[in-house]
Amino acid sequence: MGIVAGLDSSSDSTRIVVCDMDTGAVLRQGYAPHPAGGADVDPQAWLMSLGEAAEGGLLEGVQAIGVSAQQHGLLALDAAGALVRPALVGNDRRAQAAAADLIESLGGRTAWAQAVGAVPTASQPVAKLRWLARAEPEAAQRVAELIQPHDWLVWQLLGRPLRRTTDRGTASSSGYWSAATGSWRPDLVELALGHQVRLPEVIGPADAAGHTPEGLLISAGTGETMAAAFGLGVGLGDAVISLGASGSVFSVHHEALADPTGTILSYADATGMHLPVVHTLNAVRVLRGTAELLGTDLEGLSALAMKSTSGAYGLVLLPYLEGERTPHLPHTAGTLTGLRRESMKPEHLARAAFEGMLCGLADALDVLRNRGVQVRRVFLLGPAADLQAVRAIAPALLGAQVVVPQPADYTALGAARQAAWALGVSHGTHAPQDPPRWPAAASQIFEPGDELAVGQAVRQQYVAVREQTHPGAFDV
Repeated sequence: MGIVAGLDSSSDSTRIVVCDMDTGAVLRQGYAPHPAGGADVDPQAWLMSLGEAAEGGLLEGVQAIGVSAQQHGLLALDAAGALVRPALVGNDRRAQAAAADLIESLGGRTAWAQAVGAVPTASQPVAKLRWLARAEPEAAQRVAELIQPHDWLVWQLLGRPLRRTTDRGTASSSGYWSAATGSWRPDLVELALGHQVRLPEVIGPADAAGHTPEGLLISAGTGETMAAAFGLGVGLGDAVISLGASGSVFSVHHEALADPTGTILSYADATGMHLPVVHTLNAVRVLRGTAELLGTDLEGLSALAMKSTSGAYGLVLLPYLEGERTPHLPHTAGTLTGLRRESMKPEHLARAAFEGMLCGLADALDVLRNRGVQVRRVFLLGPAADLQAVRAIAPALLGAQVVVPQPADYTALGAARQAAWALGVSHGTHAPQDPPRWPAAASQIFEPGDELAVGQAVRQQYVAVREQTHPGAFDV
């Protein structure tokens, strides 16, 4: 029996799980917050948080460590390997104008989608490079090398060797690596920054990045989304919907999906497959806004919705409260239709909010389905997945079995599973093409059942209202 650890350095905390490498059983766990910070972050804080999370002998007996970290962060190094400036993190919005500028510089959204499978947004490293070149030109001129947060943590754990590595997952979120070709696009770095730089070596999912001075194996590591998918054990036929204020839908697929509209982000996963992602701007914020309007909380809104019936007495809510990304309607607003005297009750508005949010996510799911992605079951993540109304309504609207995993640190678990894989390969007990077969996440399962036909009718009503209000929204 071997013992491995998975480390998740998110935007706000470090979580560590220590697992049996054969069974995946969690033996110990650690947690430490990151200091509150803005868009510029001293990455040493991530190391301090890691040390705090590992206190009390948490890593005693561990033979290998996997690292996952926040995606879309950027660390710019000079020729000596020192930071040019503090790290730029994913939720930094300063690069919005830079992203728009880059899109135009390459010839539009289609050109970017064909080049790297993603259209630049403010969060992506490629947009941060253009912002750096314009806002801090002296610092930009000193940049000789680029890495991302997971790469930096791996490098630190290894004792800062000359070799710098990354994996396909993290590379694919940079905006200058193509999942379709499996190669860097240094020309796009030059387009954004103004000159060429050194980029890390992209190693395979089961490869080791190296060994620490103490002899611990450090696996390739990956981004948070990729690690979460690996920790959940999702595979072909599975989709994952993450319910935050905004929403994301992703699935495992056998090939990169080039989407000329840029709606699909063509990422790579942590196993050698691909991870197409579709984002929506409106998910749980729709529920919170409706709950505030009705003077209740999310649990109260759920209870109200369950007093209504499918179709909310004709109320249809297009939930575009912040504009929308899928479909691409950045300057629109939400729409409520079907108001009649009998429908003007709190429970029907509550039901319309849940149905509108889930139909918006079903639209995102259909973007993937329409590109040949098979979806037999959908994993729902986030606290809102525990709401009774979500569990009752989602299967019929999404047209698939819905799986709600019990709460766990799936990102850290995915990193630990990767560590077990790399350790097994190094010992000759695992094949590079065969990840450890850890048990599936403990979950509750909800079937569409007899409600499928009614749910699909509700969905068609939603689509009809969307097409009438925003004709051809998905045709551009």
